[in-house]
Amino acid sequence: MSTLMLGGRSSPGDEPSSEDASVLPSSATAWDRDAEFTAFMAEATPALARTAWLLCGDAHRAEELVQQALMRTYLAWSTARQRDPLAYTRRTLANLRIDTWRKHRREVLTSVLPEVSVDAGADRHAERDRLVRALATLSPRQRRIVVLRHLEGLSEREVADDLGVSLGTVKSTASRGLGQLRTALTEGSTS
Repeated sequence: MSTLMLGGRSSPGDEPSSEDASVLPSSATAWDRDAEFTAFMAEATPALARTAWLLCGDAHRAEELVQQALMRTYLAWSTARQRDPLAYTRRTLANLRIDTWRKHRREVLTSVLPEVSVDAGADRHAERDRLVRALATLSPRQRRIVVLRHLEGLSEREVADDLGVSLGTVKSTASRGLGQLRTALTEGSTS
């Protein structure tokens, strides 16, 4: 019997040898899956955190949304990895935000924004504050589309695929959202 087997379970850091493959045929697959997901998570988390924060405007909620989206992606990893795991997770993130919004039925605007770095400066902080306040004036659907399309840099087709809406919906909603955003930013700069 293998030294990997401790009470029917393998040690977390041990890799199976060729002789252990007959003892634990599915364990190697589980380790590969976990390693693959861990690498994806490490690479995707900063972008997902930024998207979540832009969608909800609250650092703590954004962190929770990212954790929930990654958990759901892990549970569906075999499906998510076949296509584009980042797009799958972004869509899960957007759907979780919708669920949260429906549950609470209100939007929270924060007055304190997380800093990018210590030396980011007051001007950058003020610009981000204006942008978050302007984004808060948009409907949840407009905000999701504007954030994914213009702040995350996705194409219209990618946004449509991520959110499960038509290309025309993305175009019209983005147009109306940008118009409303321009108005909000213009009014905010005159006050």
